[in-house]
Amino acid sequence: MLNVTLYVRKDNPACDEVKTGLAELRSQYPHRLIELDVDSDAILLERYGAGVPVVEVGPYTLKAPITRQKLQMTIGAAFDRKTQLEKLDDPEYKMRIKKGKNVNTGDRISFWIAKRYLLLLNLFMLLYVGLPFLAPTLMKMGAEVPARAIYRIYSPLCHQFGFRSFFLYGEQAFYPTQEAGMSGLKTFEQATGILNVDDPYSYTRFEARKYVGDATVGYKVALCERDVAIYFAILIFGIVYGLTGRRIKPLHWMLWLLIGIGPIGLDGFSQLFSQFNWPWLAGLIPYRESTPYLRVLTGALFGLATAWFAYPNIEESMNETRQYYIKKFAVHQASE
Repeated sequence: MLNVTLYVRKDNPACDEVKTGLAELRSQYPHRLIELDVDSDAILLERYGAGVPVVEVGPYTLKAPITRQKLQMTIGAAFDRKTQLEKLDDPEYKMRIKKGKNVNTGDRISFWIAKRYLLLLNLFMLLYVGLPFLAPTLMKMGAEVPARAIYRIYSPLCHQFGFRSFFLYGEQAFYPTQEAGMSGLKTFEQATGILNVDDPYSYTRFEARKYVGDATVGYKVALCERDVAIYFAILIFGIVYGLTGRRIKPLHWMLWLLIGIGPIGLDGFSQLFSQFNWPWLAGLIPYRESTPYLRVLTGALFGLATAWFAYPNIEESMNETRQYYIKKFAVHQASE
């Protein structure tokens, strides 16, 4: 049987007129009416609220104002199309019909995720950026085994160099190398004695990565300064995005490149290439080590711009998914 979806609002005369027209056409074009109140879901209200009644049948959509003639032509076209497809016995068409009727656990899980994806993303970001701060706290408490487990988990995800990481419960919040040129701070070399100050390229030594800290220096956060800034910025945007009703429009991709990629690329790559021990390159790019402030700033800009670019687009995709399942569940309920 042909399914006709009608989006309505209560106490709307135009919606009542369309329902009357569909009832009169049922004998000529047998169909099952799926009536969806747009006030029952925020996405339906946003998409159809100002334009009801709206009729969807097969691939056709009919928007207000809907005359009896337009309604008959649309229903007739959909009915003829359905009849032809059934005559062709197209297996793909039959599969789509079967899939549209059946509601399984996967459908319900997908719908649940589509409704709560932002909460799930925010919780994931909170956990992802929060655990690295738990590691130094556990070290401070003497729980070394779970703390080192966290460091080990994040080790493949971040370089964890001590001179590019935050420290908790110590003399300073960070210990840059002497090449960073930050006066008034104890350098990583001075605090730990790990790096050879006569060899600026020795920063890659394994000891600088596995160094966790001590009671005097403090204990290292399991993510580097730039990564902490990136994921905190994503988390903050996600919270703000939810509090504003998910109405923030996506950042244009050119602004994403300019604000997000440009600064972090310039700071990161200029540092990286300057520290290759290649004499010919040293003449082109002077040796430099970024500061914690620059790493945090560029990381935060990248995280903010990326979330601003991605989250509204994810929202649009999830809204389409929600609408699909709302309609599918209604069809399933009406066919039972």
